[in-house]
Amino acid sequence: MVQPQVAPYGAWKSPITSELITAASIRLGGGVFAEGRVLWSEGRPLEGGRYVIVARDADGTRRDVTPPPFNARTRVHEYGGGSWLAHGGSVYFANFRDQRLYVVPLTGGTPQPLTPERAWRYADCVMDAARGRLICVREDHTGAGEAVNTLTAIPLDGGEQVVLAEGHDFYATPRLSPDGQRLSWLTWDHPRMPWDGTELWVAPLAEDGTLGAAVCVAGGAQESIFQPSWSPDGVLTFVSDRSGWWNLYRLEGETIRHLVPMAAEFGRPQWVFGMSTYGYVSPQRLVCAYSQDGTGHLASVDVASGQLTPLETPYTAFDYIQVAGEKVLFNGGAPDRASALVLLDVASGEHTVLRRATEVLPDAGYLTQPEPLAFPTADGETAYGIFYPPHNKDYTAPEGELPPLIVVSHGGPTSAVRDTLSLGVQYWTSRGFAVLAVNYGGSTGYGRAYRERLKGRWGIVDVDDCVNGARYLVAQGRVDGQRMAIRGGSAGGYTTLCALTFRRAFQAGASHFGVSDLEALTLDTHKFESRYLDSLVGPYPERRDLYLERSPIHHVEGLNCPVIFFQGDEDKIVPPAQAETMVAALRRKGIPVAYLLFAGEQHGFRRAENIRRALDTEYYFYSRIFNFPPTEDAQPVRIENLD
Repeated sequence: MVQPQVAPYGAWKSPITSELITAASIRLGGGVFAEGRVLWSEGRPLEGGRYVIVARDADGTRRDVTPPPFNARTRVHEYGGGSWLAHGGSVYFANFRDQRLYVVPLTGGTPQPLTPERAWRYADCVMDAARGRLICVREDHTGAGEAVNTLTAIPLDGGEQVVLAEGHDFYATPRLSPDGQRLSWLTWDHPRMPWDGTELWVAPLAEDGTLGAAVCVAGGAQESIFQPSWSPDGVLTFVSDRSGWWNLYRLEGETIRHLVPMAAEFGRPQWVFGMSTYGYVSPQRLVCAYSQDGTGHLASVDVASGQLTPLETPYTAFDYIQVAGEKVLFNGGAPDRASALVLLDVASGEHTVLRRATEVLPDAGYLTQPEPLAFPTADGETAYGIFYPPHNKDYTAPEGELPPLIVVSHGGPTSAVRDTLSLGVQYWTSRGFAVLAVNYGGSTGYGRAYRERLKGRWGIVDVDDCVNGARYLVAQGRVDGQRMAIRGGSAGGYTTLCALTFRRAFQAGASHFGVSDLEALTLDTHKFESRYLDSLVGPYPERRDLYLERSPIHHVEGLNCPVIFFQGDEDKIVPPAQAETMVAALRRKGIPVAYLLFAGEQHGFRRAENIRRALDTEYYFYSRIFNFPPTEDAQPVRIENLD
C-alpha cells in the first residue's frame, strides 16, 4: 500500500481539474415525457454555454432536437426557465439570440420561427390544442421604461397574438384544466417577490379563447403560492406557505384542503419558470418531493386521506418532478452522486439514470463526504450549513497543520446549498482546503420564518451567519483561523464583500459578479429584481441611508484584505461598473487585488474556457495570499499591489 505524501494543505495535486469539470459536465435542465420519448435540456460549456433540447427515444437512442446555433434559453425575468414545450410531435422553444419562439419536429430538422422579430420575450408556455395556440408569459420590451408582462396567446399559424390577462407587474405558470375550460395562473406586483406573496387566479375559457371573469382563489401579500396545476379529474392543486411552510393544498369546490400538513418545504423560490415538485400518478395519488431539515425526500400521497408514503431512492435532492402514469422523471442528486436525470418506476421501485450532469467521476479516494452543520449565531439563533473537510488519498498534511477554510455564500439570497456531489466543491477539498457552504438566515428549506430572517437585514444576518460558521469551525479546531477566505456569486458576492468590509474574520475573498453598491443595483437592474431590495434593505429612496450604510463600495476604508473579482462584460443584473469601482478603490488603498473581465458572459459564466480560467485563477490567488506552493494547474494572474 502506497503511503500518502506529506504536503501542505492547499498544495495537494488533484485529478479533479477545471478541465475535467467542464469537459465532463453539463447544466442539466428538467425533463418531460413526450410521444413515447423523454426530452430534457442541457447547457453545454464546451459549446459556448448553448442550451440544447435532447430526446431519448424508446430504444434508448439519444439525439439532439435543436441544432446549432440555436440556444433554447429565454431571458424573461433575465433568469429565464420554462423556455420550451413538447407537444404533438413538435418542440416549441425560445431562442436566446433573438428571443423568438421557434418550432421544430421531435425527430429533428430546421427550426421555423413562430413569432415575429420584435422586442418580445416568451416563457412558461402551455399548449391550448383545442384552439390551436400556445398560452405563455410574454415580456414586452418595445416601449420606454419598464417591460410589460402579460399572459398572451400565440397562434400556431403565426397569426396575431392576443393578450389574455394584463395589469399586474408579473405573471407565471399559466395552466389549462384537463377539459380546456379553465385557466389558472399566478400574479404578483412590486415590491413583492414571488416567495413573498402571490395570487392564484382561475378564469373560465370560452370556445373562442377569451377569458371570463377571473377569481383570486388563494394567495396574497403574505402568502406565496407555487406550482398551481390540475389533477387528471380537474381539481386545482397548489403549494402554499400559509402555514409557515410550503405545503400541498387542493381547491375542492370552494374549500381549500391542506393535503399534507408538515414542517417541510414542498415549494421552491421562483427565480426561474418551469419548476415542479409534484405530479399526479392518477386522480387518487400524486408523487411529490419535499425538503426537511435540509435533506430532500420523494414520496407518494394518497389524495383522499393525505397519507404520505416515502419512496426509497439513493437520492437526497429532487427537482423538476414530472409524472406519466407509474413513471416519474426527476433531477436527483446525493452526496455520492452528481445530479442526474432519473426515471423511476413507482410500481417496481426501479430507477434508471438517463443522463448524468457529470459523466466522468474521479476515484472515491479523492472525494470528501459532506457533514451537515448547525451552529449558534447572532441573537440566539441557529444557522445551518454543510461542511466539507479536505480529503485526498494521495496526501496528508504536516503534523499540527490545520487546513485553510473557504466559506461559500450562496446566491439568491433565497437559494440553499444541498449535499449533492459537486466537483466544484471537490476541486477545493481534494487540494487540501476545507469548505463550509452556509445556509444563512434567508435561505430556503427551513420554513418561511427562517426565510424572513433576512427581511430588512440583508448584509447583516447573512454576514453574521457566515462569520459565525467560520468561527465555530475554528473553535472546534477543524480549520486554520488565520487562513480563511469567503467566496460567493451575485447576492453571495454581496455577502462576501460585506463580510470582508464590515467584519474581521477573513483574510481573503473572491467576488463572482457580486454586488458592491446597493443603490446602483436598485437603480440599474432589470424589472424582476428592481424592487427586491425594498424588503431586503428598505424602501428606496426613503431609506437611502441604509443603502449607503450597507454598500461596501462606500466603506472601502474598512476593507483591508486581498480580493479577486470575476465579472462578465454583458451582465445586466450586476453591471461590470460595480466590480470595477471596487477594484479601483482597493488599488488606491494599496491592497492586493485582481480582476478578470470575461467577454461575452452574462450573470454567471457558461463558457468552458471562462469557467476553467476563473477556477484555476482563484486557486492561484489563494496560493499567493496564503503562501503555499500551488500545483501546476494554477493559472497565474497579476495581483496588483503584490506582484
